[in-house]
Amino acid sequence: MSVDKRLHERKFVRTFFTTPTAEQGEDDSAKKLRSAIGLRGMQAPDVWVPDNEDATAPNMRDEGAENIADVVAEDGEEFPGEIHPRVVWHRDSPQTRYKGFQHMLEIADPENGAVENIDGFVIPEVGDLDDWKKADEFMTIVENEYGLEEGSLAMSVIIESGTAELEMGRLRDEIGKPSNNLERMFLLVDGEVDYTKDMRAITPTGALPEWKELRHNTSRAASAAGLIAVDGPFDDIRDVAGYRQRMTENQAMGQLGIWSLTPGQVVEANKAPLPPKEGYWLIDEDGEEVELDAEDGVQQYVGDKISLEADGDEYHLTVGNDTQVLSHDELQTELVDLTAYVPSLDDIVDSMEEFEAAKEAGKGAIAMTRATTVSIDGVEVDISSDRMWDEATYQALQTPITLFQDVYDNRPDQHDDLAELYGEDVVNRANEVGN
Repeated sequence: MSVDKRLHERKFVRTFFTTPTAEQGEDDSAKKLRSAIGLRGMQAPDVWVPDNEDATAPNMRDEGAENIADVVAEDGEEFPGEIHPRVVWHRDSPQTRYKGFQHMLEIADPENGAVENIDGFVIPEVGDLDDWKKADEFMTIVENEYGLEEGSLAMSVIIESGTAELEMGRLRDEIGKPSNNLERMFLLVDGEVDYTKDMRAITPTGALPEWKELRHNTSRAASAAGLIAVDGPFDDIRDVAGYRQRMTENQAMGQLGIWSLTPGQVVEANKAPLPPKEGYWLIDEDGEEVELDAEDGVQQYVGDKISLEADGDEYHLTVGNDTQVLSHDELQTELVDLTAYVPSLDDIVDSMEEFEAAKEAGKGAIAMTRATTVSIDGVEVDISSDRMWDEATYQALQTPITLFQDVYDNRPDQHDDLAELYGEDVVNRANEVGN
């Protein structure tokens, strides 16, 4: 079989939100589960993970499995995202794996009324592919025990060891073999905390390494196997800017999903991969991109790392400690190189519609022009650049639209939020383009 195609209904997962399943000392130990399952709109994740592993104390996990079944049976049908409980597992512990199996049996028991709203299970601490196949076999047993269709429960794994990272490279060749049901695989999720422990990594401050290679490898493996890559938790929940920066880096690697620890992080992560409402210009401020202030159609630079002075027919442009003396044409070229445009959803739809019309008229490639006026220290300079669009460009830039359409199709609870953000006309056009 070809595993490049997506094997599940969701093409994209933006948010992976974990919740403790049972807390001691509460009148209702499932209080947080009941709160999470009631989330709607941008506060509700694409994938909700009742976490019966790290987020729940070991002595509360049996009760946690019961709580998952009770809460999902009561309110799971109305939850707008997918529900994938996380159970205990460990590559080196048969006892832990068996306990996870027991919890899966409890949660999936039809007599408890939850399984019809359970989309799959998340398996942490996996090792080599033989270990992944053990989890798959347990899930196959659960399905057969209760008369469920084999493969109906999806399996997601958390990559928390060097062994698991290496084994992602073998997954493509293993999916579809008659000896397993690994077609059930859904998400590959990075778990940088335990991965750091497994790698015996040390940083001077004790902070987690960035592990860019791990994130890239996970994204690559997900692409090759028709799965979805999700980054691990960003535990500084007050650092919104850092969370956004992490998502921007991930998205450039094709890892569009991220773990969320709070409903606030869910909102940020749900919005991050979507194109902005309004397009805006950036300028490279000595190695750091900053947004220009749009004022009456002019892009104003208000920082102190770039300066521009007109001197007759020449211009003195200083970026950081580097000063150049340029002609007007040379200045325009330099500013084109220093600036970049971030398109809005409306801009992307416009460009795609223009290319579709050109293709319909028999043209294989067209030039798209982007122009503006940049103002630095009161000196205004008109700049413009052309980008050649062909079929490959069209398909590459279709990803934000495909993501938007996937969200719109699978998250009706976010329709009002999207219409409020973009306007109904843009939403309607975005749903039509590319189809």
